[in-house]
Amino acid sequence: IEGAALQDGRSQSNWDAFCRIQGSISDGQTGDIADDHYHRYMEDIEIMHSLGVNTYRFSISWSRVLPRGKLGRVNQVAVLFYNNIIDNLLLRGIEPFVTIHHDDFPQELEDRFGAWLSPLMQFYILNYPGTILFFELIELLFVWYDREEFVHYAEICFKNFGDRVKYWITINEPNLFSEMAYERGIYPPAHCSPPFGQCASGNSDVEPLISAHNMLLAHANASKLYREQFKARTGHEY
Repeated sequence: IEGAALQDGRSQSNWDAFCRIQGSISDGQTGDIADDHYHRYMEDIEIMHSLGVNTYRFSISWSRVLPRGKLGRVNQVAVLFYNNIIDNLLLRGIEPFVTIHHDDFPQELEDRFGAWLSPLMQFYILNYPGTILFFELIELLFVWYDREEFVHYAEICFKNFGDRVKYWITINEPNLFSEMAYERGIYPPAHCSPPFGQCASGNSDVEPLISAHNMLLAHANASKLYREQFKARTGHEY
């Protein structure tokens, strides 16, 4: 919906990369412009207001807010963009419902460690609720800077928008993304195996379970963080 794919510091997302692979999208379109919400959000909000809409669910672009994940800085231009959306919605009596992650993330996370196929996407070292397996601990010691990517991103969202956003959705339909991306191979990173498809790589029996497992733990860790550090402060729901 946003468009402005590489504008104002936004990095390439997994979907940006996927759309540029010949044959991945039937008509060859990309999200470079899309609905151009990035430039026309005020017009869109005015239309919603004129129609009497009182709630608006939208997603935050991980690639826009944290273009390099934990390795990079927060993109303050992106923070301003989402603050403007939230403030103008509330000014017109429209309640924002914010989705933190809706299928897209910086392509760099895919390139560095396989994104949702890696525990580095969801691991939360502080007050970790469970036993850390030895091989997971060794992996984390060697790539310590990569830990808790999703929780770090969620925390940035809570800190910057949580004083006004009452309703949060952590991850949109993790079951669907796991199926489409890692079983059927029709979402990025296009992983699958017969009889589900003929992808260049992937295991349709195993990878959907691994990705769903990591997304559920990411949701749990982000929820725990919000409830322990933000909910009492704001009095808002989750």
